Amino acid sequence: MRKCVYLMVFVGVFAALTTGCSDRKAAGSNESLAGDSLPADTLDQGITEMPRGADELFDDFIFNFAVSRKLQLERISFPLEVKRGAKVEHVAKKQWKTEHFFMDQDYYTMIFDNREEMELTKDTAVSHVVIEKIYLNKKTVKQYVFNRVGGKWMMQEMHVDAMYQNNNASFLQFYQRFASDPEFQIESMNETVEFTSPNPDDDFSSQTGEIVPEQWPSFKPSLIPEGFIYNIIYGQQYKDSDQKIFVIHGIANGFASEMTFRKVNGKWKLVKFNS
Repeated sequence: MRKCVYLMVFVGVFAALTTGCSDRKAAGSNESLAGDSLPADTLDQGITEMPRGADELFDDFIFNFAVSRKLQLERISFPLEVKRGAKVEHVAKKQWKTEHFFMDQDYYTMIFDNREEMELTKDTAVSHVVIEKIYLNKKTVKQYVFNRVGGKWMMQEMHVDAMYQNNNASFLQFYQRFASDPEFQIESMNETVEFTSPNPDDDFSSQTGEIVPEQWPSFKPSLIPEGFIYNIIYGQQYKDSDQKIFVIHGIANGFASEMTFRKVNGKWKLVKFNS
């Protein structure tokens, strides 16, 4: 995500956010319908208005929206409609609990079918975005629906559905096991896997090559999120694709990683990764 506005305004906040992932993954597993349970002042550092130009690109908007309760109360269409299957509920403004999305961990994730879809993240014409919070163990997906209305991004709906109803259901079911089972990771490797990783002999360069499944424990990325993950839909269509690119981006720490999976003989296999 492009976060120049955010980095200028919230650089002090990041120091509190980047103290590790493991505790925060566990803390995020018991969320209420309306939002999370972090103290109101954990991230809300007196942000009172959306920076000029932040509505042009969703990425700039969401980094500000995610840390400010005041902005959320202004930029959510209340009463907020929440669809849970066939059941519809409404959350009033006074009931809303601040939702910090991925800001209470030091990375976020996205899923693409191809590299061309990645360009949507920089497209200022995008006017409809969905943030998915995917509970892999609970097999549930919570969707936050944003639309640009009158030039301003607004959160207008929430949906809560079973994971099997998601357009990425097949991949998500596979990834849930892949992320949590080291032996299954090795079973899910292609015969040879392309990789790019830091050069252990030179901090300023990378190494590329191929590995076989048995070498995976020595080369695998340092972070393979499990428990729950996020996905941001900028317009990806998620057709019945045989390829998924799982992207992990650090927040203000320069971390970036990709894993490319393809279906081989009907089974998802890791064919390439960058770490």
